[in-house]
Amino acid sequence: MDPLNGTRHRLWRLRPGIPREGSRHARKQIIAATLIVCVAFSMSPAGWAQSNPRGEYDLKAAFLFNFAKFIDWPAGSFTSPQSPFTICVLGRDPFGRVLDDNLQGKMIRDQPLAVRRLKDRTEARRCQVVFVSSSENAHLAEILESVRGANVLLVGDTIGFAAAGGTIELTLEDNRVRFTINTDAAGRTGLTFSSKLLALAKLVRDAEHSKGG
Repeated sequence: MDPLNGTRHRLWRLRPGIPREGSRHARKQIIAATLIVCVAFSMSPAGWAQSNPRGEYDLKAAFLFNFAKFIDWPAGSFTSPQSPFTICVLGRDPFGRVLDDNLQGKMIRDQPLAVRRLKDRTEARRCQVVFVSSSENAHLAEILESVRGANVLLVGDTIGFAAAGGTIELTLEDNRVRFTINTDAAGRTGLTFSSKLLALAKLVRDAEHSKGG
């Protein structure tokens, strides 16, 4: 028996109109939705540079962009409707100019995208997505505390990031980027995760929760 089934269903019910897994019709809808998201995550957003083969962090930048499209932020997450949708990098930046160049001019719904590098973890509350660099791995507990109660998606690519309380962990397997979602952490963000996104992810829970059964 899958111990994550209950958590998965609770998160899906955050989205109105999402069918339960039990019926044949529901399964067809989930399969169709998964295929749509697979295409979205395998293709670059319109206008991404195609002149050179894309490296690991080009792909991870694309994932950050697509996460923003399949997760809803409450209106209160932004100072005003005109505020930019901000993707931040906390710690040593592994992207270089990739984020700036590839996200320039892009929009998330009606909001322009902005990229920031953070010098202080307390600034993370002002971002919608925060990529936590491996250089900050030793400070993850403090980072989690600094965004407590805020609508902030924490993404990292260090081993165990999700189980330690991060929201999404990116991994590179067979030259493909895959991702893990911590459903406990997702619930704490106050964000609405599309069932289409959850269907593609490996789901885990907080490490201490898992140890407790």
